[in-house]
Amino acid sequence: MKMISDPIYYSLCLILVAIILFGIYLMSKVKTARLGNMLSAFATFIAVILTIIHYNVFSNNQVVIIIIVTLLIGSLIGAFLSIKVKMIQMPELVALLNGFGGLSSALVGIATLMTIPKNDYFNVITSILAIVIGTVTLTGSLVASGKLAKLILGKSIMYKGQASINVLSNLLIAGLAVLIVVRQFDLSLLIILLTLISGLFGVNFTIKVGGADMPITISLLNSLSGVAGSIAGMAIGDPLLVAVGGIVGSSGLVLTQIMCKAMNRHLFDILLGKTSVTKKESVEKVEEINEEDEREEKDDLKLLVNQARDIIIVPGYGMALSQAQHLVKELTVKFEEKGANVRFAIHPVAGRMPGHMNILLAEVDIDYDKLYEMDSINDDFKDCDLAIVIGANDVLNPAARDAQDTPIYGMPILNVDEAKHIIICNYDLNPGYSGVDNPLYKRKYGLTLLLGDAKDSLKTLINQFE
Repeated sequence: MKMISDPIYYSLCLILVAIILFGIYLMSKVKTARLGNMLSAFATFIAVILTIIHYNVFSNNQVVIIIIVTLLIGSLIGAFLSIKVKMIQMPELVALLNGFGGLSSALVGIATLMTIPKNDYFNVITSILAIVIGTVTLTGSLVASGKLAKLILGKSIMYKGQASINVLSNLLIAGLAVLIVVRQFDLSLLIILLTLISGLFGVNFTIKVGGADMPITISLLNSLSGVAGSIAGMAIGDPLLVAVGGIVGSSGLVLTQIMCKAMNRHLFDILLGKTSVTKKESVEKVEEINEEDEREEKDDLKLLVNQARDIIIVPGYGMALSQAQHLVKELTVKFEEKGANVRFAIHPVAGRMPGHMNILLAEVDIDYDKLYEMDSINDDFKDCDLAIVIGANDVLNPAARDAQDTPIYGMPILNVDEAKHIIICNYDLNPGYSGVDNPLYKRKYGLTLLLGDAKDSLKTLINQFE
């Protein structure tokens, strides 16, 4: 017997969904982002409690104990991660949390499938979908997290027959789904096989994605975790889970499309691993475009740093790898003490997850108002005194405008090459993930290269201030 009538429960669900949506709206603004995050989290917590009360779970003492224990375990793990995980590890954590969402949906699908009548076809089919999508999300997220943590090779992993295995996996998943619906074999065995093959497919499609494309992959997996949750909600007839899962799924898909557009890539090409070219191709193209470029000797760095009054800093994955955000903050303070205006240009796909650079800069308390999206700051590069690049390459590579038949051709880039002077703090002169050489390195004027670890390069810059 339900403790709360369905009309009241559905009304409360509608209110909670509205609060979650309002929280997401608040997160779109810098000043209200934290409030929005807390509001959505609180509404989600209330949703969990409301669901437990509605289904009268407290009437069974054993179930109550299980719920309390699992809530405590989950809360302790969450608290531990929030304290121990460093900002540099945030992409791996986000990928892992996406996987947990998929796992939850898969478990709901399995439990529902084991308990509902075999002729309840709608719930049977939705349970199967929850298992498949949830398991794909779990294993795909584990691979993504492993790549980002360098436990797995970061580049695209391809092998002979990979496409055939994916096709075969999909056919087997479809066949097992039919067998589950008609119940011709042992249900437990069919569920185990369905879960294993779905997991294999999740691994197989994620390992083909290279590390630099992980922001898009993580966004897609986030969307899939929401879709899996929404379908699991359909399987158990819970409108609240359907609605919240739908919000996560749709927002993740929109973000995925935005990031694909920002990289001028098609999602299917990324998932198929069609994102790389050989270094030979890229070098020939760059040399064709920049054959007359010769870089002159380095300008007086001390004079340059002390006289600059309008500075744009471009952070990239190299800053994250070096964990140099604290020195970036120190450099910013040094410039501002000289009366200079410092802004940060953030490319949509900089780093290894959506908002990666924003998180790292927020960690060192850099004012969010100083962070600008590409479209809002690109026209300002031509007027700035100094552009400082920290561990970024492809997102500012001018070859994207001219080098056809390369992965970055047509990709919107930051107009760093238009700045009066550029300081590049990269590890070396090698191409970025795309394999396309950067013509900026051969620029004959207005360029200073500080190669090596980003921390050392930033210390060199900081030491130039008088």
